[in-house]
Amino acid sequence: MRALVARRLLHSAMVLWLMATTVFLFLHLSPVPVERVIGGPRATAETLAQIRRNLGLDRPVPVQYGEFLLRLLRGDLGDSYVNGTPVAALIADRLPTTLWLVAGAGVLWFAGGVTLGVLSATRARGLIDRACTVFVLVGMSTPAFVMALVMLYLFSTRAAEAGLGFFEAGPPLQEHFWRRMVLPWVSLAFLMVAAYARLTRGAMLEVLEEDYIRTARSKGLPERRVIHRHALRAALAPVCTQFGIDVGMLVGSTIVTEKVFGLQGVGQLVYQSIALGDTPVIIGVTLTVTVFVIVANMAVDVGYSVLDPRVRPA
Repeated sequence: MRALVARRLLHSAMVLWLMATTVFLFLHLSPVPVERVIGGPRATAETLAQIRRNLGLDRPVPVQYGEFLLRLLRGDLGDSYVNGTPVAALIADRLPTTLWLVAGAGVLWFAGGVTLGVLSATRARGLIDRACTVFVLVGMSTPAFVMALVMLYLFSTRAAEAGLGFFEAGPPLQEHFWRRMVLPWVSLAFLMVAAYARLTRGAMLEVLEEDYIRTARSKGLPERRVIHRHALRAALAPVCTQFGIDVGMLVGSTIVTEKVFGLQGVGQLVYQSIALGDTPVIIGVTLTVTVFVIVANMAVDVGYSVLDPRVRPA
């Protein structure tokens, strides 16, 4: 197990280095010069040259690359071009809201998707399976922004007009945190539940045809124990792989949900930075998302040996 973790750490370090190199090249190959973003369209040539000197962009590219990597090792993501605030501070201020959004939605879509997938697989071609299939088709066909707007309209706006408003929209205040986060959680999880139900159903149907499942049934074990103790653990391996990828990616991809519900998270920060051309913030969020994806995938790889003994390292 230690050797597995060591290999994964080395692989993760290489991935992070490649991503850092990619964003560095993006910074220097951007079609809009950095000094033009900071100085504005009316800046003179002297002003633009002074900005380049202040940022160190007039030095050789290898020197800039080395200093860029050293700053990353210290956790320094640079400063925003718009307001001069450290990028790490901007991300740290917005990250808790996004993490709460992704964590709550992740629990909903994982539990709901796995439950629907197991019910559909164990009752294949039955009424429950057909109902789950319809739900999956509806969920996969509904854009995230449509679901968010429908949830906001039905359970916040219309309910408040009828005097039944329990859920609220807007930034999650401490005293109304749960009431303001339920709708974003459900709207973000709706599409993912459908995808995970389909993935779990396919994995379960494949595992239920394995020889060891037939052996367990021939020994007289209860069907519930065969399904939950033997089949589900093996079927969860690809589901957990996808879960690790999705959780990491959603840290920087919740723009629509945060925009609709007025959440000041990382998604909103990315949206505003793209609109303003604030390249250091975009790069900082990209590297942050990369770290979350790497950590999530490492956790999944280590968790494989718990779910399925057949993949335990020697």
